[in-house]
Amino acid sequence: MLLNQYNIGYICTKQQCDNGLADKIAFRWIAASSVPVNYSFNDLDLQSNKFANILSALGLQTGDIFFTFLPKCPEQFFCFLGALKKEVICGTLFSNFGDEALLDRLGDSGTVGIVTKKSFLKKIRRIVNQLPKLKYVLVVDIDEHQDDTFLSYPKMMADASDGYDTPLTTADTPSVLHYTSGSTGKPKGVLHVHKSLLHQVKTSQEVLQLNADEILWCTADQGWVTGTSYGIIGPWSLGVSQIHFGGMYDADQWFKVLAEEKVTIWYSAPTALRMLMQEDDAVFQKYDLSHLKHIFSVGEPLNPEVIQWSKRVLGKEIYDTWFQTETGAIMISNRPGIDIRPGSMGTPVKGIKPAILADDGEPVCDGVQGNLCLKLGWSSMFVTYLNKDDVYQKKFINGHYFTGDTAVRDMDGYFWFKGRSDDVINTGGHLISPFEIESALLELEEVAESGVIAAPDEMLFEKVVAFVNLNQGFEPSKELEIKLRLYISNKVSSIATPQDLIFVDKVPKNKSGKIMRRVLKARYLGEDEGDISTLED
Repeated sequence: MLLNQYNIGYICTKQQCDNGLADKIAFRWIAASSVPVNYSFNDLDLQSNKFANILSALGLQTGDIFFTFLPKCPEQFFCFLGALKKEVICGTLFSNFGDEALLDRLGDSGTVGIVTKKSFLKKIRRIVNQLPKLKYVLVVDIDEHQDDTFLSYPKMMADASDGYDTPLTTADTPSVLHYTSGSTGKPKGVLHVHKSLLHQVKTSQEVLQLNADEILWCTADQGWVTGTSYGIIGPWSLGVSQIHFGGMYDADQWFKVLAEEKVTIWYSAPTALRMLMQEDDAVFQKYDLSHLKHIFSVGEPLNPEVIQWSKRVLGKEIYDTWFQTETGAIMISNRPGIDIRPGSMGTPVKGIKPAILADDGEPVCDGVQGNLCLKLGWSSMFVTYLNKDDVYQKKFINGHYFTGDTAVRDMDGYFWFKGRSDDVINTGGHLISPFEIESALLELEEVAESGVIAAPDEMLFEKVVAFVNLNQGFEPSKELEIKLRLYISNKVSSIATPQDLIFVDKVPKNKSGKIMRRVLKARYLGEDEGDISTLED
């Protein structure tokens, strides 16, 4: 690394070329239905240079915000790294976001530009008039500019220079922006800085066991922090070759990729692994996985049954890892070299000091459940919630970051996840705000009240359950249920679509009007409702 050069885009591309890896495969792109394409580190450098020059031509400056709204595709990487070279903050969005989710994130961030696909333009056109700061929409699959706002990415890339001098970027220069959901209010923009790569690189080596000879397949979407920290930054800062697959879940196809591409390190999600566990063992037995050294999971707790299944069927251990959008990289983990205790989060990685604290910030004894907290000071820690610094400051007590998770530490220093201290729903590794779903439902004329909870689910870890009280004149029906589900899918995201939707006469609230999700969950699970003295009459 150049003296004092912390630029993630530069380190993932130009520095690797300068280290003699220009012709090495940075990633092999495997589309769902086309011939695989190899991209070298030199290709990655030149293409990201072009995008940095496009942003310069459009007048973007250091600290401006630019989003990618793309499915998995090579352009995702060129734009992400090019924006960071330009010192533009790059945000990434899930391709299944609906209008409301897009508007919340693009509006709150004041984004100047976005790169997307033609098939997503309908969503953007419906909200563009509510985004006064949005100047440019680059479209990766149109050949000509539509007007001064909707521009052809291929045309601009063809005209752009592939030479770019990345500025000397300081450690604390803002870099990556991810939005995360809370139990109340709108999603919060989690802002990171370029020095995050220090911990991302360290954990890529310590936990994922990456070195220049490995072939990594991280299945995470780049809309998720795992997809940027360990599908881009960590491995490419180490000159590691990756597989990026554009298809959806398919057990046979996934194992074909693992076998034919000789993947050595596989990083995926418990939901996907639980889906694989439902398949017939014969699906896996026809593939040679002798090159596969380690499997890692992230996103939600990994149940012991999956670990046992992997050892029995695949002959491989699965190492569960824990981190958050806010932490930017792995904090606590199972990993090669430490004994695995199935069901545990593992032990802290080097330099990370977790603690189990009471609400007042005082430590609790081993074996006692409390707030999972982290002592401040790691390099990949977020630096603020965008436009919500007051909320950010409340996350810290006595020099510790309160994660919002609860856990127990045992006498041997292993941590055990117990749940969230708020109402956030973790479904398939994605954090969903019940508030977002409730708010969207209330926009429909049929809905008088709504309450949304998480319920245990064998496949997703938690599923979304919505309780709906209808306005007078409307009756429950299968057709209405379908309408409500589709509305959530289009307005928020398909991930937020309720698995169960229950019509009720009343949504329980306390005397101050707050939805009593605890009571809803107890009723759904058939458990004791506890103290209901504060319920409104």
